[in-house]
Order: sequence, then C-alpha cells, then structure tokens
Amino acid sequence: MSQGTLYVMEVSPRSAILVDLIKFFKLDVEVTADTKSAAFLKKFPLGKTPAFVGPKGFKLTETIAIAVYLLSLAPEQKLLGKNNQENASILKYLSLINQEGVNSWCGAFFRLNGRFPYNKKEVDDNLKTLNTIGQLFEDRLAEFTYLVGERISYADLFAAKVFSAALFTLLGQPFLTKFPNFARWFKTVSNNAFFQGQYKNFQAPKEQLAFVPPKKEKKEQPKKEEQPKKKEAAAAPADEPAAAPKPKHPLEALGKPKAPLDEWKRVYSNEETRETAIPWFWENQYNPEEWSLWKVDYKYNDELTLTFMSNNLVGGFFNRLSASTKYMFGCMVVYGENNNNGITGAFLVRGQDYAPAFDVAPDWESYAFTKLDATKDEDKKFINNMFAWDEPVDVNGEKREIADGKVFK
Repeated sequence: MSQGTLYVMEVSPRSAILVDLIKFFKLDVEVTADTKSAAFLKKFPLGKTPAFVGPKGFKLTETIAIAVYLLSLAPEQKLLGKNNQENASILKYLSLINQEGVNSWCGAFFRLNGRFPYNKKEVDDNLKTLNTIGQLFEDRLAEFTYLVGERISYADLFAAKVFSAALFTLLGQPFLTKFPNFARWFKTVSNNAFFQGQYKNFQAPKEQLAFVPPKKEKKEQPKKEEQPKKKEAAAAPADEPAAAPKPKHPLEALGKPKAPLDEWKRVYSNEETRETAIPWFWENQYNPEEWSLWKVDYKYNDELTLTFMSNNLVGGFFNRLSASTKYMFGCMVVYGENNNNGITGAFLVRGQDYAPAFDVAPDWESYAFTKLDATKDEDKKFINNMFAWDEPVDVNGEKREIADGKVFK
C-alpha cells in the first residue's frame, strides 16, 4: 500500500530534501510537481509546496512537519535525536534555516539576479542575516562535528541542502573562507551517503554574487558651444506649465490590429495548446501584414549555470518588458541541464521590427533576434514547439530537452 504522495516545487531545497529522504529510505511515496491542478488546489487552497497526502486523506504542509512524518515511516533512522533535548535542538536549527536562512538567501539572490527589483538595503540586510547564521554555525562547529549531538542529524542534512543552493548562487567561496569550521562541516555533510553523490564535484563560485546595473545606451551630449544659452532675467510665468503628456509607446502609431492579442492570450491560457490553441493562432491571430515572428536567443549561454537561475533570468527580462505587453506575445524556454543550458524562444510582435517592442527592457541587447518565416516548415515547427514546450529543442543539430520556461502575455 502506498505511503502517500508528496507535491514539490522541483527547484526548492525545502522540497528537494524531502525527495532525498524518500529515496534514501526507499519509502513508497509518490513524488509529483503537479501543483496547478484543481485537484491539488482543492486539497491545499494556499497552493504552497511542499505538501503531502497520506493514507485515508491525511494531509500535511510545511517542510519540517512533512520531514518528521516521513522519518517516522523509516524505523531505522536516527536523524531526530536520541532524547528530548536533542530533538528540540534539531527542531531549533530546522526552524532557523527554514525561516531566516531560506528567506534571506532568496531575499538577496532574487534582487541581485533580476527576479525582484534591486534594493541595496534589503540585499545588505539579508546578507547580514546569512553571515550571522554562518557565525552561529562557526562557533558551534569549533568544538563539535555536527550541529546536534555526536552524530549527523536531519538538522545537518537540511542546513547543508539549503546552504548548497545559497553557496552556489549567492555566497560563493568567500563565505567558506570566512567560516572555515562551517566549510569543514559542509564538506563532511554534503558527502554523506544520504545525498548519494549529489555534491561529489561541488564547487562554490570564486566571488559572491554582486549587483550588475542594466546597461544603458549612452546618449551624446551636445557640444558645449552648441548648448543653448540661458536667458537672462527671464520673466517668471504667471502659471506653472502643464505637465508634459506621457509619451505613447512607439507601436501605438500602427493603430489597432484587426485581431488584438487579448483573445489569443485567453485561448492560449484556457485551451489545450497543441490541439486547440496553436491551430487557433494560425487561423485567427497571425496576420503577416500586421504582425511579425521572431526567434529570440540569449547571447551568453556559456555563462549560465543552474537551470532554475536561467529561468529566473528570463522572468526578470519579462518583467522589464511589461511596457510592451499590449504589443507582443511570446514564450522562452531553458533547454539542457545544470551547468550546460541555454535560452531560446519565439515572439509574435506588432509590426515588422522587433526593436520598438523590446527596447523598453534595459537588457534587451543581451538577446539576439532572428526574423522567422511562417511559410517555412522549419520556422513554423519551431514556433509551435516554443508555444507548446513538448518536444526537444534543436540546437546546432543536437536535440536538447526543455527544462523550464516562461510565457510573456
């Protein structure tokens, strides 16, 4: 009889550690990432993961509670302490990492990688919290091998899982250098048999992640002698001049298309993609006189690392394109695997030029744009696949599986 179903967010350490636990103890628990269905939301109205459904409809949320229950299904485990004091101390560390640790990592990382708007104070505050946790660990581990007791516990495993993500994406080697006892502990725990070799070749980046302002075009300033001279003793106007009207989007000049995007976006969101939405697109939406199709490729794929970070990069790009929502629709996917992935996609754009739609985003020049011809089978197949995400991407003759993606609508 099945011991239950675990619902996860695949890129979250809060979920991933539970999957590790299920695999290591060979529990009969199904793992699924199907968290958007009506059935899931009926069970868990908040839509949060991880979530667990056990026998007779028993339901749990929150990663610590689920871990304690799953460990109760593994009678040979010794990860929750040998007495009440050790058990309470383990829960203390789990709560610390789950709250302050994960939230501070995400709070800094997502503001540095473009997913959230950059705010220096918030980044600094979150980094300060992570360093405080690092010092707490450093002091404890100066005299002990593990966080609680004389043997490894679930506190060590959960903390190592979270810090593996924080080190790889944000903190880097400087954090390990600053806290040598922490570094020794992390190497010991991450190489434990529990993780089944996941971190065998783990390497933290040499530098801590830093904010890189979006590139802006430099506008030529008029030469000094060409600058208009100030009028001397100009009379003050009787009334303040009216505020200048907000400039219209340049694509506004093209007028309203015969087929606005709203209906297409509704169909795409609510109908089966291959069976209904894509045929509807070609029959009702795409008019080559009013719209153009573009392949969009990230220029710096060799700099990409984890697939979820690449997907977050796409999300940040889409956020900065919001001023052009009315004038285009598109999908971008991340293909490949961690440390060997790329970003590509297809867009429908109002008019025949891509620049007016994309240059609202400061980082638009980080992407290459190639016009597509829907009369060519190869181009049409690419567009369909970018909308459906159900077939591998052809990259220089090699088939690469799609790992993730986002829709701009």
